[in-house]
Amino acid sequence: MIDQELLLDDLNKSARLLSFSPLHPAVGRLPSCAIVSTYPPTHCGLATFAAALANGFTQVGVGDVGIIRIAEPGNTDENSLVVGYLPPDNPRERVNAARVINGYDFLLLQHEFGIFGGEDGIEVLDLLADVHVPVVVTLHTVPLSPSIGQRRVLEALANRADLLITMTEVARERLLRLYRVHPDFVVTIPHGATVPRAFSVPQQGVINLLTWGLLGPGKGIEWVIEALALLPELQGRVHYTIAGQTHPKVLQQFGESYLNMLKERVQVLGVESMVTFDTQYRDLESLLSVIEESTCVVLPYDSPDQITSGVLVDAVSAGRPVIATEFPHAIELLKTGAGVVVPHQCPEAIAAAVRNMASNGNTVVKMCEASRPLAHEHKWSVVAARYAELGAQLLAESQLVF
Repeated sequence: MIDQELLLDDLNKSARLLSFSPLHPAVGRLPSCAIVSTYPPTHCGLATFAAALANGFTQVGVGDVGIIRIAEPGNTDENSLVVGYLPPDNPRERVNAARVINGYDFLLLQHEFGIFGGEDGIEVLDLLADVHVPVVVTLHTVPLSPSIGQRRVLEALANRADLLITMTEVARERLLRLYRVHPDFVVTIPHGATVPRAFSVPQQGVINLLTWGLLGPGKGIEWVIEALALLPELQGRVHYTIAGQTHPKVLQQFGESYLNMLKERVQVLGVESMVTFDTQYRDLESLLSVIEESTCVVLPYDSPDQITSGVLVDAVSAGRPVIATEFPHAIELLKTGAGVVVPHQCPEAIAAAVRNMASNGNTVVKMCEASRPLAHEHKWSVVAARYAELGAQLLAESQLVF
């Protein structure tokens, strides 16, 4: 039986979509944009994404970008882009945030269930009830097995937004297959990456493996350590750097238990000479240097559900081969030969991939070459330009309607 209310909403949206044109005379300029997200100094992938996208907007000529930071008000922010705050469970600040958003041409909302207040982040819908400009929502998570609350929030968000953005085709397919969302209003724009000024093929000799990012259970780093123990013949020729601090939320709840477990496993397996823990916080320039020094990036994530990985995109865009477990984004992005996909929690497969790189130098070269075409489409300025174009289309639409 057809849901009449959903059908009517889809028809209304379809009628409006026909008027989209970035060249419409009502536009005439790049639209201003409010971004709702976590944001530095918060340390998380979403905050990094928002900061890089905002910088990309500046590069392509969007002159007015304002960040509504998901944090308690009163925090000291050196970045002048922060124009408001959205703390959880605070109706007054939520209304203030909506008032600021309404001063921009459109809203770009970064969505993760855990960053908004209420059960399953339902307070995001209260915010949008007071927003009167076009809304674009970037979905950083599309649960494969959603709770009742997650499904309710995501479908209500889809019904409220003018456009939904997924960052991979597998995410778009999952969204349309599992949720009540009309395909005409789902656009795929890839995750952005900071692309080095020049590509370089890793030097021959020692295989420098690298995993970076915030640490915590589920990262699967223990499986790489076990893989090293299966490569005694490569001691002195393979080195593994684990770069990153423990995730703040993990640290608050469990302390350094995951990091300590990894260090203990290194000692028990006798691979101390093959592993370095680099727990300092690195800015972007410093991180790019570490990536450039690596031969291969290893992403041994435990979850088979991960539809987007910023680390994966950064690695490929930097021209580095990748060994990744078979999570959806890795399967999609590495199919051109820029890396190799291995089963989850399988140190034997990781060891085999490393052994192949060590014994066949052409393997690394071919993977590096395969990554080059992927770099341009993931460049932050290119990604930001696509978002700006959507904003221009929405601006034209809103001016035609009103």
